[in-house]
Amino acid sequence: MDYKKILIKSKAYLPSVIAILFVSLTRLLPHPPNVSPVTAIALFAGSTIGGISAFSIPLLIMFISDMFLGFHITIPFVYASFILITLLGFLLKKRNRFQYYFIASLISSLLFFLITNFGVWLTSSMYQKSVNGLILCYTMGIPFFRNTIVGDIIYTIGIFYGFKLLTKIVQRVKLSMFLK
Repeated sequence: MDYKKILIKSKAYLPSVIAILFVSLTRLLPHPPNVSPVTAIALFAGSTIGGISAFSIPLLIMFISDMFLGFHITIPFVYASFILITLLGFLLKKRNRFQYYFIASLISSLLFFLITNFGVWLTSSMYQKSVNGLILCYTMGIPFFRNTIVGDIIYTIGIFYGFKLLTKIVQRVKLSMFLK
């Protein structure tokens, strides 16, 4: 194993990991239902880190925070949605513009809504196991969907542009140190 290559690669990912960890802490703070940074983290990890690590970061964040917040029967659906959202993040690698972040955020919100509400319908006894029951489940989830959209857009734009700002600051500091 070439440890020098691993060290160089880990230094390249360090700003991304720091940004992800900072944003992930907000999941443990009080917030409205379904307003969470995990979608933004999944998109960002897919876009900046790639590989298997991109998938493990949002899932690890979810698992660790779920140890404090509690586990539930629909977790496989929640985690599956973040795997798909991370895949969507891979498409953002060369698309560094606001409209792509915005669209990816909306698609992610929709994926999360469709997958997790299907999971609620499938695993709970709250809704009849019929088309009408599924429609009712999705209808009852709409107020949470609004929160999901707002939170996903804010966090996604925040993490991508915050990272750009952080990168510029680090570059300026490095440049100023070089000029001295």
